[in-house]
Amino acid sequence: MSQDGIVLVASVSIFSDDKVLIIKENKPTAVDKWNFPSGCIEYGENILYSAVREVKEETGLEVKLTGTTGVYNFISSTNNQVILFHFIGEITGGSLNLGEEEITDCKWINVNDFVAFENDDLREPSVMKQIIDNLLKENFYPISVFNEQLNK
Repeated sequence: MSQDGIVLVASVSIFSDDKVLIIKENKPTAVDKWNFPSGCIEYGENILYSAVREVKEETGLEVKLTGTTGVYNFISSTNNQVILFHFIGEITGGSLNLGEEEITDCKWINVNDFVAFENDDLREPSVMKQIIDNLLKENFYPISVFNEQLNK
């Protein structure tokens, strides 16, 4: 969602057996870039619901959000101001199925393996590195920091 030049994004690190799932994007602004499952928060949509929805759309997996590494505010490579909400999730159902043409590959890796990635391999590398650093240090915060969405 974009309002006044600000793009709101929900992103999720899905863990299974000490490995995290990453996806390779094939979007016009991110061809062959590795990222966590993520996408724009739609107008009026609850942030937590958006994160779960994006994971399902991009990977086929159903997840429960268990925590967050925080909120990241940056100017993207497309010159948009982005506010990214990054979550930690665990699989509760579904099966791995890259259902969107915008996702060409995925793999499970140890978080430590991110060190081998070049900046050119990652979508928004400076932000990815902050998230990865928080994952490595287990700087996780309770999901309860997100209050229920208020309806008018």
